[in-house]
Amino acid sequence: METTRGALAQDGLSGPLAAHGGHAAVDAEKVFARIAKRLIPFLFLCYVLNYIDRVNISFAHLQFRADIGLTEASYGLGVGVFYIGYVLFEVPSNLLLRRIGPRRTIARIMVLWGLVSVSMMFVRNPTQFYIARIALGIAEAGFFPGIVYYLTSWFPDRHRAKVLSAFVLGIAVAGITGGPVSGWILSHADGWHTLRAWQWLFLLEGVPPVLVGLCALWYLPDSASTATWLSADEKALVARELESHGHANDRRIGHFGAALRDWRVYACAFGYFTITWAGSVLNFWAPSVIRQAGVANPWHIGLVSAVPYFVGAIGMVLVGRHSDATNERRLHFAGCALIAAAGAVLLGTAHASFVPAIAGLALVAIGYLTCTAIFWTIPATFLSGTASAGSIALISSIGQLGSLSAPTAIGALTAATHDISAGSYLAAAVLAFGAVTIAVSMRRLER
Repeated sequence: METTRGALAQDGLSGPLAAHGGHAAVDAEKVFARIAKRLIPFLFLCYVLNYIDRVNISFAHLQFRADIGLTEASYGLGVGVFYIGYVLFEVPSNLLLRRIGPRRTIARIMVLWGLVSVSMMFVRNPTQFYIARIALGIAEAGFFPGIVYYLTSWFPDRHRAKVLSAFVLGIAVAGITGGPVSGWILSHADGWHTLRAWQWLFLLEGVPPVLVGLCALWYLPDSASTATWLSADEKALVARELESHGHANDRRIGHFGAALRDWRVYACAFGYFTITWAGSVLNFWAPSVIRQAGVANPWHIGLVSAVPYFVGAIGMVLVGRHSDATNERRLHFAGCALIAAAGAVLLGTAHASFVPAIAGLALVAIGYLTCTAIFWTIPATFLSGTASAGSIALISSIGQLGSLSAPTAIGALTAATHDISAGSYLAAAVLAFGAVTIAVSMRRLER
């Protein structure tokens, strides 16, 4: 947590911006630094737990596929069906957030997904596996877009890439910490109280979200206007900053119905669709790739799996800072999507060799993490109000169809060829297409 706070301070959230000189600008930066230090560490922890519970299946399946009769194709399908419930319930969840507030929404989602994750320990066959994954998707629906919307309601444009990068850093930390922890559980917990190690994995990693979700009920304010730790002057300042720097563009769409008719929403949705292919390669096949590269022990696989996330985190912070400094989004996104595509190609050509395999995963991690952080600054440039809440969820929902199709396609190709190469090349092509789409379609949004 202190590392996250320090990174935020170093990125400039605690200092004045020359473009907004004067005493008021200095005060504004101090207020936003204080808000960041209050909100980001907690939301960061929430997202770390979220990602660990979503992707720990990549480690569990190294052991439980033999216990419940899973093939590579059925594993890929099980990974993908998570997104059926996720997609169907994401927009309703974000629209409900506007009614009941972020505090109750985040708490509800975390408690439900933690309980469903724990229930995965009782799965005994592929059908139960599919049902549990769909239920987990329903429980998690709306979490990521809800927090993206929540953060955009606190911070003006000039801070968003840094703030979202600090939040998305949770993916990297989940990979850095979750892999070794999951590998250790698989290596040491088998037979404890007659349970298999993969059952302990789901139990031990499912309980923390329930506890943190309950804490969210009293820790998180719904908005700056309800934050007891901000003075009246500070609340007014936040409102003014959001109005003048975040929502004052008359060209922004303020109603969800109008957003549904705007082609830019769907261009963004396709761009996000392509990012999820990189996430699928990194989050669900990295342990298998590392094992194919010659690492057999689950504990060692977990340790090695942390390396790509660590490299990706560094790349994301650096590129996010540059994107904010230049106020340029689309080309940063496109460039990082092409980096992920290059990593996928490298995996396809040399995945069985240790150094190229790790290098390929690191490139995929840099592209995936950075694109995820930068991407959500793009819709905010033409959406506001209800349109922002609903459209962020809609974009995420459509985009997550990639998380449904990618594991299914990669799993089927891997099962048919006994090799991840074909799936990697397909992912690279999709990512390259997404890079071109955003680079071309979002040119009109440049200031």
